This record gives sequence, C-alpha cells and structure tokens, in this order.
Amino acid sequence: MDRSAAPAATALDARGLAEAMVVARDLLARHQSAINRLNVYPVPDGDTGTNMLLTLGSVVDEVGPLESVGAGAAAMQHVCAAVAHGSLMGARGNSGVILCQVLRGLAGRLVMAPEGLVRAEEVAAGLADGAAAARQAVLRPVEGTMLSVADAAAAAAGGAARAQLGLAAVLGSAHAAAVSALWRTPEQLPVLAKAGVVDAGGAGFVLLLDAFDEVVTGETAGGLELPPEVLATLASGAGAPQSVPAAGTEGVVLRYEVMYLLDAPDEAIPAFKEVWAGVGDSIVVVGGSGLWNCHIHTDDIGAAVEAALDAGRPRDIRVTDLVEQVEEEEWVRRAETSTVDEPSGPPPVTSVVAVATGDGVRRIFRSLGVGLTIAGGQSMNPSTAEILAALEAVPAGDVVLLPNNSNIIPVAEQAALRSTKRVRVVPTRGVQEGFAALLEYDPQAPVDENAEAMTDAASRIVAGEVTRAVRAADSPVGAISAGDFIGLSRAGVESVAATLGEATCKLIDRLVGPGHEIVTMIEGEGSSVAERRKVTEWIRAEHPELSIERHSGGQPLYPFLLSVE
Repeated sequence: MDRSAAPAATALDARGLAEAMVVARDLLARHQSAINRLNVYPVPDGDTGTNMLLTLGSVVDEVGPLESVGAGAAAMQHVCAAVAHGSLMGARGNSGVILCQVLRGLAGRLVMAPEGLVRAEEVAAGLADGAAAARQAVLRPVEGTMLSVADAAAAAAGGAARAQLGLAAVLGSAHAAAVSALWRTPEQLPVLAKAGVVDAGGAGFVLLLDAFDEVVTGETAGGLELPPEVLATLASGAGAPQSVPAAGTEGVVLRYEVMYLLDAPDEAIPAFKEVWAGVGDSIVVVGGSGLWNCHIHTDDIGAAVEAALDAGRPRDIRVTDLVEQVEEEEWVRRAETSTVDEPSGPPPVTSVVAVATGDGVRRIFRSLGVGLTIAGGQSMNPSTAEILAALEAVPAGDVVLLPNNSNIIPVAEQAALRSTKRVRVVPTRGVQEGFAALLEYDPQAPVDENAEAMTDAASRIVAGEVTRAVRAADSPVGAISAGDFIGLSRAGVESVAATLGEATCKLIDRLVGPGHEIVTMIEGEGSSVAERRKVTEWIRAEHPELSIERHSGGQPLYPFLLSVE
C-alpha cells in the first residue's frame, strides 16, 4: 500500500496523540516476540521488543484513560508531558532509552502546536527533533540502528511538509522512508547481515509510525514489513548468534547492563558521560531538568554506579547479566511452544498453565496435568500477551496459572486480570514449588478449591538452587570468587564451594530440618554423572532419613534445582 497517497487529515488533537500511544503499545505487544528474535545488536539478548513495549506501556499508564483526555492546548500539554515523563521513567534497555528520547523530542515539538492541533509541519519538526535528540543521547552512534531509521523518517517527513502535503501524506512519506531504511540496515551493520535480520529497534520504530498512521487515516496497520529473506530467517528458527561483540570493544562482550535513574543537575551530565566513556559501551543518557535515565554495558558494575555518585543521586538501579540473559534467550528461542493435549477423559473443570524452562521440566509438568507450558525463565520472562494467549488456549473456562519465577508473578497477575476466563495465580517462585503445587491439582475441582490447595502445597516446601558465580562478591557464608558454585535459598546465599557437588551438599544440609522426608533433585545443564552420584551418596550417608527423587529437567544456568518436604 502506498501510504503517502492516503487521504489527507487536517490535524491530530490531544485525544489522537494519546490514542497513537495506545496503538503503538498494542502493536509492540503483538509483534514483541518477532522483534525480540531480530535482536542481535548490541547484544543478542532477545529483549528489544520487550523493552520498547515496557517503555510505551509506561507512557500509556502516564497518559491515563483515553476517555479522560480533553481537547485544546491544555489537553495537548497534559498528553505531551505524560509522553515525555512516562517514557523517561519507564525506559528499559538500550532500545527503550533511545525510543524514550525520540518520544521526548516529538512531544517537545507537538506541545507547541497552536490550539493543541498538530498539523503536518509540527509532526515533521517533531520527528526531526526526536531523531536528533536520540542521536545526541548515544555516546557512540552506530549506523544501521534505530538512529538511522529515525533519521530517514525525519528527512522524508520534512521534505513532504515543505511540499505542503497534508498530515497523512507526511506520515506516509516518513513511514515509507523508515521501512526502506530498515531494510538497508544489514548493509550498514555487518552483524545484522551475518544473522540474516534487520535492526530490531528500527523495526519497533516503524511500528510507532504505523500507530500514528492508523490514528490519522483510520486504516488498520498490518504486520511487520520485513524483507522476504528476514521473514524466512525468523520462520526457520535461525537468527541471533550466541555472542556478538559490542561496538568498540574489539571482540570483547561486555558482561553487564547497568541502568538507573539519576537525579543530577544538567551541567553535571557531560562530565558524567566522559567518565562512563571509559567504563563501558552502548551508553545512552536521556532526560533533562535534573532527572536522567542512564544505560551502559560494562564489566565494572561498581565504577558504573560510582560515576553517578560524583554527579548526583542514582536510584532504581538495575543490573542484568547479559551473558546469562543471552544463554537463556537461546534456550527460549529454541524451545517450541507447547500444544494443548486433547484430554483422554472428561474435559477438565480447571486447566493449568505453567511457565517452564528445560525440556525435562516441561515434560514433568505435562505429566502432572499441565495443559500448556510457556517458555520462559529468570532473564527471559514471557510477555503478558503470551501468557494471555496460553490462558485462552486451554480448554477449561477456569485456569490455574503457575508463573514459577518471582519475576513473572506480576506479569501473570496482569494477564489473569485481562483474561476472559476465571484465572487464579498460584504465586510459585520456582519450578520446585510448581511441582509441589501440581501434586494437589484436581482437574475436576473448581478453580478456587484448586488454587487454595495448590498454594498451600507450594508453601510447604523448602526450595534451593545451585548456580555458578559470574563475579567475585562477599556473602554471609564467605567470600565468593568468579567461577565458584553457590547454593541459594529464598533467604540468599547458603553455600559456596569450588565444585558443584560440594556446594550442593552444603546447601542441602542448610535446607533440611526436623520432619523433612523427601529431597527432590531436578538436574539441569552443567550437572554430570559424577557430581550427581556424589550428592546422592552424601545424602544417604548424612541424611539416611530422606528419600531421594531425581528428575532430568534440562534447565539452563542451574545444574541443580532442589526441594525438601
């Protein structure tokens, strides 16, 4: 479709701008998974769609209900302020922070529209301001990214506005140029060409333009406009390599993503950026008037945070282990979404949906009656839309939902509220609690009865897990060196050892208490026959009162998941 030929619209009011934010959020939710799959730069951690969606979600929350948005200049000021502040507070990841700056630049121009009515000239100027602000926020701009796509859209919009075309035609020109620039990104960024994809952030930016176009013309936006070869790559399951050098690091992948809000005077930010330039890469700092959203990839978490202390006061600090996230994303990318089993007996009164990592874990869940499992875990959390689709797919009208991770519980609760079915979230914080809950599941019982029994069963177990430390740290049980195995309970670090078996035995010793009868071991990637034998023989010698149950889970990152009951 030639969008530049769409019928002209006269102007966009405050209600229209707010609606465009809602449509953009919904488009990102619809295409979140595909955009995540495109994500190979700067790190193939599969979260670009998620981060852009979270950013737009914060904007929509800040704007408030559409029916409450009025008309006129005051209403436009309210919506533009909500777009600017909501995007700043909700920006996540490299892509979300850049999108934030695009939106802030756009809002800063639209707020000046006479009588609160945005016409072609203001939109073109706003796109130019947004593209320029985004490029200025990135310490080392790279072509072939969202920056290039935003520049192309702004240039085309400016040309159309100068030709005195209407609002819809200006947006159509911007959209066409953005799609063309998106398709060229593999020519500019070799890592995209190698993976057979286009830039993920650029694809998300095109959806933002789709949203404006839909509101102005009334024509429903279609799917992602991607080259046929990219669609084939996504369909084949190919895509992101497991490690991609960050720009300027000469082949070294920086381990951590650090983000925080920074309360600091504007004049302190240039010096802050200079310090950060020597600490890491993928640096984006956006904001103004004393509040900044800061993003960096680095190997030195302490230095990244200390730089903020010299400039002002950091808050809402978030640290993500990118290597761990890439590993888990690779597992989730390979995992196939479960299909719903046809029940062999009478249809269930209550179905169960569970989030699971590892083929073995998924098989166990299915054997215990789970109707559908969703791929996800500690770093790669499923979206509200993915969980909602699973809830709607299972046969029963009542559903118990097992998130099996504390990070996923809030998303699960949101999906439950939006479902057309009666859904009860049993707040399981790990697959161990999920297993325990399912032992009380009765498919013919009402959902509330199931939820109460399953919650009680999950609360009775003591859970633990063993993983490997990625950096040195202190703990209540001793110093941790990079590469050590650490045993974790819900209370924190319980054991540290140089070998997997030793750390696991020490952890079990801390978990076991009077009256415990069964220890369950779910074996994941990184466990070996020798280590498993060492642990089971130790349990028989030191805790002969315990029965041992072992399952092959295949979960990434955690060689052993443990539960004692």
